[in-house]
Amino acid sequence: MEQLIITPKTKIYELLQAYPELEELLIEMAPVFKKLKKPVLRRTIARVTTLQQAALVGEIPVHELVNTLRMKVGQDSLEGIDSIAGKQTGKPHWLDEARVVKQLDARPVLEQGGHPLGEVLTGVSDLEPGEIFQLTTPFVPAPMIERIVAQGFDVWTEKISSDHFCSYFLKKD
Repeated sequence: MEQLIITPKTKIYELLQAYPELEELLIEMAPVFKKLKKPVLRRTIARVTTLQQAALVGEIPVHELVNTLRMKVGQDSLEGIDSIAGKQTGKPHWLDEARVVKQLDARPVLEQGGHPLGEVLTGVSDLEPGEIFQLTTPFVPAPMIERIVAQGFDVWTEKISSDHFCSYFLKKD
């Protein structure tokens, strides 16, 4: 079998299929990764989440996460790994609570092993320009954010606590 080369674009599922021994290291690096022990999350979210996205969720510099994993399996360090675009400081000018017209607290859905992607995609597609959809999750939903941003939305995520995040999706004019 060909060896999996670990990069920021490596999916968590592929990583753990190739190197199951890395699961404990991931959890050690960021306790939020304990959720990977739930089979339903391993089969769903882990299949679409890259290490770059996981680094954001785990609040770890992507180069640190990737290179630590590479070192553990005997791969050389990668130089020049770009981290996810700059961290935002403060709320963006467009975030006005009065413009939030739809909200979804996805925590119960995720806790039961479901995935709110369909409901979120429907919710944002129904927005009028200038309107905002608010999504509440127990982690930064990086793959979902990337998908919605690719559709031309602005997004901003706020950390309320270690397991409470609010993401705001603005439909551009």
